[in-house]
Amino acid sequence: MKQLRIGLIGDRDDSITAHRANPHALELAARATGRAVEGIWLATERLGEHNLDDFDGLWCVPGSPYRDTDAVLLAIAHARCNALPFLGTCGGFQYALLEHARNVLGWADAEHAETHPDAARTVISPLPCAMRETLERVELRADSRLAAAYGAQETFEGYFCGYGLNPAFGEQLTQGPLKVAATDAAGAVRAMELDGHPFFIATLFQPERAALIGRLPPLVHAFVNACQENAR
Repeated sequence: MKQLRIGLIGDRDDSITAHRANPHALELAARATGRAVEGIWLATERLGEHNLDDFDGLWCVPGSPYRDTDAVLLAIAHARCNALPFLGTCGGFQYALLEHARNVLGWADAEHAETHPDAARTVISPLPCAMRETLERVELRADSRLAAAYGAQETFEGYFCGYGLNPAFGEQLTQGPLKVAATDAAGAVRAMELDGHPFFIATLFQPERAALIGRLPPLVHAFVNACQENAR
């Protein structure tokens, strides 16, 4: 049985807590599934050097703004269009929404406020309160793949982010196959998933952080399982 190859899309920086957690999360998932897993860092400015079809899944990790936004969006589009398992966490959530806005809804002017604060259509905008080293209760949609991964309808998750979905565009973004999978107690979107795709989930929170205390993140476990199915 061959080793699973999972591409970690992001500009690795071990001063970022999530980047230290990502390999540990994959290691814990590998033990749980009994399948060898290799996480391969894909620096965004060098993404074009890789054949993404060589990977069993793609994980767009935290750490935005990325050095090459266009390359990140192309990689997310590749996963979306080719039924390749995809997980986006924190920055990966933000850019998955941006990719959907541009390439599915056709909003060529969709932007991220972190890099284009004065754009007319900032699909990703500053959160009312930046979430730095924050733990928050998250409510999972009962019929979502996310809830199935957790085996629950709520979870407590860690954050380190200042940007999220702009509520002004939320309804338009979720009228099609992209659905809200989780919210906070006030109803703000905290996760999305794509209907009709084998596994395409993006969360504003960083589930990988649980691995730093030796706990297998259920979402990463589900992602690796999906990658295993894709490899068959």
